[in-house]
Amino acid sequence: MRSTRSTKASAAIDRLKRRSGNTQYSMTMTSGGMFCLVLPNEAGDSSRLCEPMMMDDFVTFVNAYGPQTPKRVSKLDVAFSKQLTKNKL
Repeated sequence: MRSTRSTKASAAIDRLKRRSGNTQYSMTMTSGGMFCLVLPNEAGDSSRLCEPMMMDDFVTFVNAYGPQTPKRVSKLDVAFSKQLTKNKL
């Protein structure tokens, strides 16, 4: 069970690294199974970016942290949206 938990959390960290372009983000895991987002500073120490959290809360926090990727919209979505606004008038 623990490997599944850490895999889900590490996948969230990988997504954050791709979104932000900063490969320095990492996580720590306490002996109690709580996760914390960390980022190394110039002094070589790691600074915590959040308090230790349970896995689901941690994944939610990391997914909301940093820049967000814009939602992809297809041509069909745009046309459908225009059709809906036309019908409301």
